[in-house]
Amino acid sequence: MRAFKILLFIPLFFLNSCSELQQVVNQLPQNPVTDADIISGLKQALNIGIEKQVSKLTMEDGFYKNELVKILLPQELQKVDKTLRDIGLSSLADEGLKILNRAAEDAVNEATPIFVDAVKNITFEDAKNILLGADNAATNYLENNTSEALYTKFHPVIKSSFQKVGADKIWKNLINKYNSLPLVFNKVNPDLTDYVTNEALGGVYTMIAIQEKEIRTDVASRTSTLLQRVFALQD
Repeated sequence: MRAFKILLFIPLFFLNSCSELQQVVNQLPQNPVTDADIISGLKQALNIGIEKQVSKLTMEDGFYKNELVKILLPQELQKVDKTLRDIGLSSLADEGLKILNRAAEDAVNEATPIFVDAVKNITFEDAKNILLGADNAATNYLENNTSEALYTKFHPVIKSSFQKVGADKIWKNLINKYNSLPLVFNKVNPDLTDYVTNEALGGVYTMIAIQEKEIRTDVASRTSTLLQRVFALQD
C-alpha cells in the first residue's frame, strides 16, 4: 500500500508549473449535481429575480421611468394623448400617464408572496424542464402559475389607487376635453383598471425574464456555488 501511494504521487513531481497541476485537478471527478441541487438552484435563481427586479417596480417611477415596462395609453386612447399634446396640454397628458404607472407600482407590492408560494412548489420535473428550456422558461413557469392569482390581487389595488389619487376625476377631465374637441365623433370610455392590471402583470414578467436571461448567459451573474454548478448543466 505504501508503494502504491508513492507511485500515485510521483507524476505530480514531473509537472512543470502550477497551471499543469491545476489541469490535473480540473480533470478529477467532481461532485455530481443532484436532483435536489437542481431544484434548489432554480428556486434560488427565481428568488433572485423576484428580489432584484420585481422590487424595483414597487418604487416610485419603477414603471413610469422604466422604458421596458412603462404603461402607455391603450391603443384606442393614443389619439387622446397625441391630440392633447398637439394643442398644448402635454402636462395633462403626462399626469394621466403618471397615474396609470403609479397604480401599477402600488399593485406590485402584492406580488412577492404569490411568487414565493409558486417557487416553493417547484418539482424536479418542473426544474428539469426549466433548466433545459428557453431563456425565459422559468419566467413562463411563474406566469403560468401566478398570473390568475396576481390579477385577482392587482385589480382591486389598482382600482383603489386610482380612487386614492383622484384618477377618476383626472381621467374624466382628460377624456371629456378630448371628447369635446371639434371633429371628435367617436367618444372614448375604456376600462382603464383592467387595462393597467394586465399591463402591470406584463411588466412584472418582463423584469423577471431579464434577470433569468442574465443568469443563464452571464456566468458572472451566478453569484453562488449552487447557481454555478446547476446552470453549468445548460451551458
